[in-house]
Amino acid sequence: MNASACPEETRVTRPPVRLFAMATAVIVLSLWLAQPLVGMIGHSLGLSGGAASLVTTLTLLGYATGLFALVPLGDRLENRRLILLTLGADVVCLLAAASPLPVPAFLVACLLVGLTATSIQMLVPMAAAMTPEAERGRVIGNIMSGLILGVMLSRPLASLIAGHFGWRACYLALAVAVALLAFALARVLPLRYPPQRTPYPALLKSMAGLLRDEPVLRRHALSAALSFAAFNAFWSLIALRLAALPFRLGADGMALFALIGVSGAVSAPLAGRLADRGYGRRVSFAAHAAVASSSVLVWLGGSLIAPHGRLPALLVLGVGAILLDAGAIADQALGRRAVNLLRPEARSRINGLFTGLFFVGGSLGSAVAGAAWARLGWNGVSATALGFAAASAMAAVHRERRAARCLAAA
Repeated sequence: MNASACPEETRVTRPPVRLFAMATAVIVLSLWLAQPLVGMIGHSLGLSGGAASLVTTLTLLGYATGLFALVPLGDRLENRRLILLTLGADVVCLLAAASPLPVPAFLVACLLVGLTATSIQMLVPMAAAMTPEAERGRVIGNIMSGLILGVMLSRPLASLIAGHFGWRACYLALAVAVALLAFALARVLPLRYPPQRTPYPALLKSMAGLLRDEPVLRRHALSAALSFAAFNAFWSLIALRLAALPFRLGADGMALFALIGVSGAVSAPLAGRLADRGYGRRVSFAAHAAVASSSVLVWLGGSLIAPHGRLPALLVLGVGAILLDAGAIADQALGRRAVNLLRPEARSRINGLFTGLFFVGGSLGSAVAGAAWARLGWNGVSATALGFAAASAMAAVHRERRAARCLAAA
């Protein structure tokens, strides 16, 4: 029987969840490792502060481009080959970024590093296709916990490696790690052909139709985007607050604070598992309550308590960070589970749309929080996070009411 004729639901193997989680954790490092190294990279290359910021901007721009332009190829091409080719290209781009290239070539390499890092979003639908529906939430949650761990660990790891071996060593070490993962994945990934071989231009054109025709995708993407905006509003500016009085934390102190938030990553597999058991609505409520309450706590810790005691303020900020991470990550895990239960023939496009939209939300949160910091300081950042958290909660309530009405009508 031709492999391309096999029904999508036929699964010859279960996904290697730990390997997938490790892969997403490692690959996502390339998106964020440059953030704490911008000053070092700019000084090394002779760039001004504004020009040095292009390193992270172009990397994230490449990732956003890949979500809408590269990930949909999973609905046209054989998935195993597509993933391994993208990983191979990622290794080449990371090695180029680690080389002594001219500045324009280095910036192009940063753009391509972000573009090829979208192999993460090819692994998630592959895992969904290899998993029975009753277990899909748990599996996707476990893989997403690896992704979040990579995001949270990227800053302290990059600072540690660059401090001892230079910033180019970060790209070199990551290239080696991705190459090793590619070899490991090549041994376990099965062949998976899409049910349909839609031409590429038609794939891109169909994405607008998918967004229009799939209310589950729209509503979960909106909720996740707003939660991620609150998440980014906090984490984009917390380093500036911790560097100021009364905290005066250095690089090591900020790395330790970032590690506190990693504990929130356990919410992804827990949320997925509870959703598989029919508790999705309750988990959604708890996730949005956690994000909203965290916004209040980080305001208290950074503004009201800070002048009266450094340690109590850090404790409140840490609890707020844990709740924020747990809530935003749980909401994202619920969304990924829901959208991966939609059309199997369009799973890669749907996953790319979902990720791209909440990624846009995160960028919006960073931008608004930056402007709020410039005008109102930490009060403005906290208000921004709370505003996005409240909007996400309202979107989720509306979503659940619509789902309940549809269920009742059915």
